Amino acid sequence: MEYKTDIQIAQETVPVKITEIARKCGIDEKYIEQYGNYKAKIDLSLLKDSPKEDGKLILVTAITPTPVGEGKTTTTVGLADGLRKIGKNSVVALREPSLGPVFGVKGGAAGGGYAQVIPMEDINLHFTGDFHAIGAANNLLAAMLDNHIQQGNQLGIDPKKITWKRAVDMNDRQLRFIVDGLGGKANGCPREDGFDITVASEVMAVLCLADGIADLKERLSSIIVGYTYDDKPVTAGQLKASGAMAALLKDAIKPNLVQTLEHTPAIVHGGPFANIAHGCNSVTATRMALKLGDYAVTEAGFGADLGAEKFLDIKCRMAGLKPSAVVVVATVRALKHHGGAGKAELSAENLEALEKGLPNLLQHVENITQVYKLPCVVAINRFPNDTEAELKLIADKCREKGVNVALSEVWGKGGEGGIELAKEVVRLCETENSFAYSYDCNKSIEEKLETICRRIYRADGVELTENAKKQAAQLTALGFGTMPICMAKTQYSFSDDPKKLGAPRGFKVTVRNLKVSAGAGFIVALTGDIMTMPGLPKVPAAENIDVDENGIITGLF
Repeated sequence: MEYKTDIQIAQETVPVKITEIARKCGIDEKYIEQYGNYKAKIDLSLLKDSPKEDGKLILVTAITPTPVGEGKTTTTVGLADGLRKIGKNSVVALREPSLGPVFGVKGGAAGGGYAQVIPMEDINLHFTGDFHAIGAANNLLAAMLDNHIQQGNQLGIDPKKITWKRAVDMNDRQLRFIVDGLGGKANGCPREDGFDITVASEVMAVLCLADGIADLKERLSSIIVGYTYDDKPVTAGQLKASGAMAALLKDAIKPNLVQTLEHTPAIVHGGPFANIAHGCNSVTATRMALKLGDYAVTEAGFGADLGAEKFLDIKCRMAGLKPSAVVVVATVRALKHHGGAGKAELSAENLEALEKGLPNLLQHVENITQVYKLPCVVAINRFPNDTEAELKLIADKCREKGVNVALSEVWGKGGEGGIELAKEVVRLCETENSFAYSYDCNKSIEEKLETICRRIYRADGVELTENAKKQAAQLTALGFGTMPICMAKTQYSFSDDPKKLGAPRGFKVTVRNLKVSAGAGFIVALTGDIMTMPGLPKVPAAENIDVDENGIITGLF
């Protein structure tokens, strides 16, 4: 059987006009700024003006990612469509894709098969220009910083202690480490510099956590760009850059309204990486989905140890959000990979490998139900080669943990394939929960790191390098010690070693570096070898992307 590609399915779907989607979820046209017929910005004033009570918040997360994929965004979209199929008023909220992965190895991030958001080409490429605005604001700050040094350096900034990098939304390893300001006195102060991918910029995290323009400006002002010769932090506010940065972001902060293939309203906004930043769509997009729908379905990046941990410990804490239910997405194939099966063996029934891989899923489930005390369902993203014996083994093991399994077939069937999952989610949303964070923010930086590593990863503890210990003391002295922690670690393992699959034990996590994202409001703990500027693979996805003379794009996936 020959399957259609995601882009073929998307291009065969006839979208309805965005004004109709707005009407469907009760948005008056005065709150809509159209970007053509099928995209629109929603004015933030709707959040204040709407009398509607907030809906239920559903978080979709997943097991630890594998090279064979889990289908988290596809499940998120299909669940929202499935809820509509059973008569519920649902809205989905997702992150915007980054151009780097789109042209690299991962591809787009608009769902897949018959559970997608459209127009998928626009969403995966320039969309409404949000990422360009974020990159411009980031680079304006960089330009003003270097200009300040060139024009006399009144603040006494030490060029060797500059922490702010430039940004571009592309995988370009050549830009990780550069020397700029060459060519003599008129061309700047020569120094080592570098680029981050735009989704790793603190401006992205700031935009996604800000609840309006005033909060955005305050957060931008707080961004630390470097330190003086006597180790005092220098902020964007001191460089008088925050007003102009906010002006560049005044439209980017407004959430984007689009639709699924089945015309369910979808809000796609913001996109911080989950292994570097906090990995969730914007607070304003989530609040908008809650205001517009009775059920707001959203996702968090990578596995539950990264995206969900940060969604619950950072985003929910800062925004005062309380989820009603959590979905953990898994596939039989991915669990067999965690159990040691090779890529070529994943299609054959292998109960032994599946049993060995199941502890990964069960640890994520335990974290949700026992640490965060939230109701949970496991969604098995079903593949044609999954056998009844394999599916039964997963269901039995989950039932022992008091959690039900729902089969999800949304990739091939759209919302129809998400009805079973939707019914279980509705049931869970009606149960009481006593949501709790995994750590107390008032504890020391070291205690918070220790708690995350022990409770979420099941490590034997955390080890800070001498450098990280000094940074922890410095950040505490500067008044940042009570901020939440944003762990920057590999997405491929509970540990900081990507080769340790499943649910490893008997390891410690090493924190190499601690840096404050004062505007975002969290401390980033760097473990392992985390890249803030990825590179392209040997055969980039970009090689297969093309456009014909009618403007029809092919090769996106």
